[in-house]
Amino acid sequence: MSRHRGTYTLCVALALVPLAWTPDTDDKPLYTVDAVRYGTLADFSVRGLVQGADPSRKMDIAMVVWLVRGAGHNILVDAGFYRRQFFEHWNVKDFKKPSEAIGAAGLKPEDITDVIVTHMHWDHADGADLFPKAKIWVQRDEYTYYTGEAWHGARTHGGIEPDDVLSFVKMNIDGRVGFVEGDGKEIMPGITCYTGGKHTYASQYVGVKTAKGIVILASDNVYLYENLEKHLPIAQSLDQESNLRAQDRMRKLAAEERLIVPGHDPAQFTRFHGPAPTVVRIE
Repeated sequence: MSRHRGTYTLCVALALVPLAWTPDTDDKPLYTVDAVRYGTLADFSVRGLVQGADPSRKMDIAMVVWLVRGAGHNILVDAGFYRRQFFEHWNVKDFKKPSEAIGAAGLKPEDITDVIVTHMHWDHADGADLFPKAKIWVQRDEYTYYTGEAWHGARTHGGIEPDDVLSFVKMNIDGRVGFVEGDGKEIMPGITCYTGGKHTYASQYVGVKTAKGIVILASDNVYLYENLEKHLPIAQSLDQESNLRAQDRMRKLAAEERLIVPGHDPAQFTRFHGPAPTVVRIE
């Protein structure tokens, strides 16, 4: 009887000992995120960006790629544009090839290990072939649609450039294209792709684990901070309600709303700071 009582007393005593603190077991790598501006589209209609905006409003929008560094990777989210035909149709200023613009962040084109293309529009996909050693990531459904069915109708491939489609097919033949298989897919530790608000057939945005928490690189799923602040859909969407749902989800995913980065807002280069006027650290 006394032996049992002693055992009971010991168990109670152990139960009262505070448990040692256990560190976070999530050992995924942390990354840094820099916005890199490679040009400007001048006098752009805000109504083409924010649903219902005053048609007289114009602004100079930033042309941006985002550089994600960590775990032995130099990753670009989006690749910008460079082919000559785009300069004939748009008022482009202060332009550098994206492959040259990353020099302000200390990198050369061959240093880029991966390019995550959020969607196949010319100003995000055209420059993918500028980075000769990079693996190119794109949603499988986006690639499949724009290399096939989209060209069977006259109005199903707006903003998609034939030269870019041919470039992606060639890179795929060369074994350089990696397919993202839908929503919420972690393509490498700490880097997750989410299907977006139907800006294109299967556009995506990217979550990046940083020391500040998750940064969301919205790309064109959110054009401007104004879309977020006023909860207004982007003007160019196949489904505006899905765009608003994507915005709401980004707020839940990001560590803070200020760490949701829109695709073309020049204000990201004043809200954040970095080593050069065209390079700022998202933190």
